Amino acid sequence: MTRRRFELTDDEWLVIEPLLPNKPRGVPRVDDRRVINGILWRFRTGSPWADIPERYGPHTTCYNRFVRWRKAGVWDRLLEAVSQAFDGELVMIDSSSIRVHQHGATPKKGDPNRCMGRSRGGLTTKIHALVDGRGLPIQLHLSEGQASDCREAERLLAAVPNGTTFLADKAYDSDAIRSQITAQDGFANIPAKSNRRKGFAFSSFLYRYRNRVERFFGKLKNARGLATRYDKRSDNFLAAIKLFCTRLWIAANESTP
Repeated sequence: MTRRRFELTDDEWLVIEPLLPNKPRGVPRVDDRRVINGILWRFRTGSPWADIPERYGPHTTCYNRFVRWRKAGVWDRLLEAVSQAFDGELVMIDSSSIRVHQHGATPKKGDPNRCMGRSRGGLTTKIHALVDGRGLPIQLHLSEGQASDCREAERLLAAVPNGTTFLADKAYDSDAIRSQITAQDGFANIPAKSNRRKGFAFSSFLYRYRNRVERFFGKLKNARGLATRYDKRSDNFLAAIKLFCTRLWIAANESTP
């Protein structure tokens, strides 16, 4: 069967297949590769689940498998497995606001899985990402669109290895972030805000590498279902992000000599 655009390559499948849950006894599970390709098609195009082409099987199978494996932590484990050997000498952090489509904007009030709020862009969700020196994601989480970058960064800093050079823009210039990086024997290469009275050591040469986290978001948003949020549940949206991040890691590892 000819592989279509955006489907898993043979090399990607060789990495992913051993990391999937073992097939249960009894009725054989529908072909995993076909189902994952259907899931990828849905998020790559931004289409409704019901529009998944018949070649990937029933759309209900794709949706149910995606949700069941999200609950089981499968998508989390895939990303953790392929990102084990990340380069810890240089890390960087940033966020990107994602507009919430009207189809995803109607979860129940008080639902902890909303992660959407009002900002200048309307109803948005913000993706917070910590990436390594190659621009590959180490940690990710979501927040409401109006959430403070500094406050949300605290959830990612625990993944920063000791002795790391940490790059971020002025939005992350806070005493708490600088203190935590220093406590981890790292160097916070963050430009100081204009209202700062105290100066800090800063390398403009190193700061040029911060564009790699912006490139990461650019690659992620090639998937239309991630450039705009159509999912009512934030945990489903984050699971899809992690699945696409897994592919970024596999592609980068394949290109490493």
